[in-house]
Amino acid sequence: MTTPHPHDASGPPLLRIEGAVATVTLRRPEHANRLSPDDLEVLLAHVREVDDSPALVLVLRARGRHFCSGFDIAQVGADGRSSRFEEMVNALEDCRAVSVAAIQGGVYGGATDMALACDFRIGTPRTEMFMPAARLGLHFYRRGLERYVSRLGLDTAKRLFLTAEKLDARAMRACGFLTALTDDDAFEQRVDQLCATLASMAPLALTGMKKHLNRIGRGVLDEAELARDVARTLASDDLREGAAAWREKRPPGFTGR
Repeated sequence: MTTPHPHDASGPPLLRIEGAVATVTLRRPEHANRLSPDDLEVLLAHVREVDDSPALVLVLRARGRHFCSGFDIAQVGADGRSSRFEEMVNALEDCRAVSVAAIQGGVYGGATDMALACDFRIGTPRTEMFMPAARLGLHFYRRGLERYVSRLGLDTAKRLFLTAEKLDARAMRACGFLTALTDDDAFEQRVDQLCATLASMAPLALTGMKKHLNRIGRGVLDEAELARDVARTLASDDLREGAAAWREKRPPGFTGR
């Protein structure tokens, strides 16, 4: 009898860190990867672990036909733990590593905000989305509304929130929800290529600019912290290495110092 690999078994989200790339996999395909209150705690712990690791890239992916159907609607307001969904998504947006959502299928409800919290979103022709909050009688939380507006624009945010319109992959790409759309057979290669590109960048510049770009998008830029991060890169070994590699026409060997 063959013992299933833990990555293949159904269960809570699984974290794997391999060098510069961390991967979180949603593993409840039989329930469209719906998230329970316990799953939120696991995801929060995974983001904290990635923050404490050397990983530069975080990939969020899922097993099965759907990417994620969001938080279990039966649990909303039941014990106060549904508020942890916003905390989890905010932590994902604020994660030090650059994040990539590999959206192989449908993404619904709060999971659309979880995907928008990622820095890049790659989809396939089978990807689709809708936000049914108004249909369910649920008022969405502040930073989720802000993410929709800052990433997709006010008109698109209203269209998606107020009408619960379902979008297919092409419409998701056209409105900016997807940053890339690729065929099924090229999907994994496209995700891997993006991860490799991101992981090859200078760590201080990569993670610093990710942080400040997100803050600019939210209108909460800390100019003093930005100045400190710029100065840190100007004094870094990596800047000298990057310049030398450019002159010598070779790949740089960054150390994050």
